[in-house]
Amino acid sequence: MDENMEAVVFAGSALAPFFLEDPRTGAAATAFEALRALDVADGGEEWPFVDASEASACLALMQEGLADGVGDDALVWEYRRQFVGPGHFPAPPWGSVYTDRECVIFGESTLALRAWMRGHGIQRTTDERTPEDHIGLMLAMLAFLAQERPELVDEYLCGHLLTWAPHYLETLEEATEHPFYQGLARLTRATLLGLQKDRELTVELPRFYR
Repeated sequence: MDENMEAVVFAGSALAPFFLEDPRTGAAATAFEALRALDVADGGEEWPFVDASEASACLALMQEGLADGVGDDALVWEYRRQFVGPGHFPAPPWGSVYTDRECVIFGESTLALRAWMRGHGIQRTTDERTPEDHIGLMLAMLAFLAQERPELVDEYLCGHLLTWAPHYLETLEEATEHPFYQGLARLTRATLLGLQKDRELTVELPRFYR
């Protein structure tokens, strides 16, 4: 695996748990605590595909959001408001909500991603109730592809992830007032756009309905 793919693996696997795991009850406590202890200047220098000063600023925001601890009520409440529900999601974390005319989960883009995965023999690792185009799952799959199927990374980015994720992440940053998720949205968006630039990818954007 070349250095570029190693960087993709790192970015995808580092970011995905923060979108997937409840800060209080999830399985990413180690990742949250590591971020609390991080020297953000050093972290920014090491972060791939993003200018060091921007990466450091994003990491500092995330760290600010962890100042009261990983189990802090405000952090946990905001995670559940944005990613769990019930009720209205300020920035729904599924791609088809933005690209499907009806703004629904399990929409056409979800089915297209599912067919693409099936066509390449890629099996999902979560329950069938979770749409494949959840941002956390898609970042985790990006890391998996970079590790195991690097020849598919560009196709996946252009056809499925970069088509909607930067738009969603901009929406998430605007929809949350919590510094952790503001920083996470900014860092993830900058990483994906930096990756697109690094690999010189052209992405045809769909119409966004939300």
